[in-house]
Amino acid sequence: MTDSALWHPDTLLLPYTPPYDWALVHGFLQTRAIAGVEAGDAHHYQRTLVVGGVPGCYQIAPVPGEAALALRMSPSLHPQREEVVRRVRRQWDLDADPQAIAAVLGPLAADRPGLRLAGSVHGYEQTVRGILGQLVSVKMAATLTERLAARWGTPLEMPHDRLSVLFPQPAAIARLTVDDLRSIGVQARRSACLIALSRAVAEGELEVDAVPDAEQGMRQLLAQPGIGPWTASYIGMRAWAAQDVFLTSDYLIKQRFPGMTPGQIARYAARWQPFRSYATLHLWLASDWVPEGSA
Repeated sequence: MTDSALWHPDTLLLPYTPPYDWALVHGFLQTRAIAGVEAGDAHHYQRTLVVGGVPGCYQIAPVPGEAALALRMSPSLHPQREEVVRRVRRQWDLDADPQAIAAVLGPLAADRPGLRLAGSVHGYEQTVRGILGQLVSVKMAATLTERLAARWGTPLEMPHDRLSVLFPQPAAIARLTVDDLRSIGVQARRSACLIALSRAVAEGELEVDAVPDAEQGMRQLLAQPGIGPWTASYIGMRAWAAQDVFLTSDYLIKQRFPGMTPGQIARYAARWQPFRSYATLHLWLASDWVPEGSA
């Protein structure tokens, strides 16, 4: 199939306020990419998605010399392009104000002023990924998510290049048993959590996509069995683009504050409000950073 047949002929330019570090954001997403659902190279990223009940794919790439990303989508999604654009802008954090963030974060953001909050086009997908990522490495979380998608995802009727499957729907995971998920390597308690959450989403008891208030959404997640503060906060950051979440209990974050209690870490991080999510990202990458006042 030719490239022109894969994508609608219209290319949309999605502007942003520079600086924008494509390599860092793209690298974050590629490290966690699900084979069949996501693909790309150094200059492109593409994935499958469902918008308005219509399946399809999108591709995005930086535009040399312009403060914009170029978006292409499959012909099936073109009638839904406004919603596709909204979701893509959220995934790539194109509405962030880097000057405002830098003014609050100060020296912490100086080395990477274009760092953005990599998000998601589907809240349910990111919620599942957050649960699967509990207490495991990034690589293992990606492996478990790939197995889940390959086993219970919906195949695309017309595969696009390396894109061949849609992420599983809540109803599909809700029908599984703990043993089903254990067969792909998911720990039993995590399997039960994932099934219960998927059932709540499928039955309309829990909303994880169109969440207008991230704080309320995180509280609702905490009410679900098996979801703790780290998972709820991580989902808030990634699924709903919450800008002021600080992962106090995160392993790497605790390493950046040796000898400090969680309460002391939280009080220190208050200086980065209302952009503590970005502070979290910068601290993950700043292995040589030390808190002010440390010896």
